[in-house]
Amino acid sequence: MTEEKKSKIVKKLKKRIFEKYDLKSINNDALEEAIKQLIIEEISGEYITIKERIDITERIFDSIRGFGILDSIMKDEQITEIMINGPNDIFVEKKGTLFKLEQAFDDERQLEDIVQKIVGQAGREVNQANPIVDTRLPNGSRVNVVLPPISLNGTTVTIRKFSKKPMTIQQLLKYGSITEEVAHVLELLVKAKYNIFISGGTGSGKTTFLNAVSHFIPHDERVITIEDSAELQIEGIENLVRMETRNANASGSGAVTIRDLIKSSLRMRPERIIVGEVRGGEALDMLQAMNTGHDGSLSTGHANGTKDMLSRLETMVLQGSEGLPLEAIRQQIASAVDIIIHLSRLRDKTRKTMEISEITGYEQGEIKVNPIYHFVEDENSTIEKVSGRLVRTENPFVKTDKLRMSGIKEVI
Repeated sequence: MTEEKKSKIVKKLKKRIFEKYDLKSINNDALEEAIKQLIIEEISGEYITIKERIDITERIFDSIRGFGILDSIMKDEQITEIMINGPNDIFVEKKGTLFKLEQAFDDERQLEDIVQKIVGQAGREVNQANPIVDTRLPNGSRVNVVLPPISLNGTTVTIRKFSKKPMTIQQLLKYGSITEEVAHVLELLVKAKYNIFISGGTGSGKTTFLNAVSHFIPHDERVITIEDSAELQIEGIENLVRMETRNANASGSGAVTIRDLIKSSLRMRPERIIVGEVRGGEALDMLQAMNTGHDGSLSTGHANGTKDMLSRLETMVLQGSEGLPLEAIRQQIASAVDIIIHLSRLRDKTRKTMEISEITGYEQGEIKVNPIYHFVEDENSTIEKVSGRLVRTENPFVKTDKLRMSGIKEVI
């Protein structure tokens, strides 16, 4: 059976379900049985495989109770990103490759209804007054929505899927993102409460890496996470407080920003503050938190390299306080951030740790960066397959004070 014919059957039977049943009073089991009976009536005398029958049943059920065809797409564990450019154009990323799916939504109205379900479940709003929203699915996947007329293609939805199982250091080792030696160094740095910033481009794996590194946090600490939309998967911490921002309502009030949450977290006796991603003026509040006794803080940010991340931090701080002189901002950054870990997505679509550097201070108007590990590509690498590993530089690790204070005598 062709995809086009399946879609016609789904659309027709869905209409009959709405006409025949009171969906508010019918439970899921009864609804599923009703759908199966209608399928039998619709295709009597026509051959259809069991797989096709199940597929049609699931599509109708999901369109009524779930997220329509999105549910079937989300079930594919190999799909990591879903891009919906209006009702007729659905693209996915699978094994690092982008391609278009044959499936499509019935119309713009169906897509908008699904978007409202997604947004509503997370307690957010998206409408003509607030046409752009960041939210999440119940499984933690990150969702961005842009409504028309801002989006000329129709309702645009981008979903970044996250694995059901949180990323671990063991998996990073398996994927070749880090080495055993680097994993041990990261464990020492986290336990000794170094302030760590993870940088990288879009899709480089910053949040995934942060999830993995968070497993090194001692389980008896009080940890507060702050995110635009909650997606961190931190396990093993009992005293964990998770907070996420809130957009303004239709009247323009009620917004709760990252800055608000960071300021509030300082009154909650945190031992560590984890900010999912720093994008703007909240960088100033994050740095101040790091500088006022909240060591061991973790955060991520978009950048093309370690030094570029420092420049972006300067810009973001200026967004939060335009009157601050650049010298004061750089001194603040040099004092607050201890370690920057830079990640990258290479030409073969693999994600690698490219550099681990320490910030050693501020001299002659510049923030001093000391690279500790850097990625060296093997000679036998090709365009299709990049191989290499993190290699220790000859630079000695300078900021050993936190290691000593934590009772760690090992030399990094």
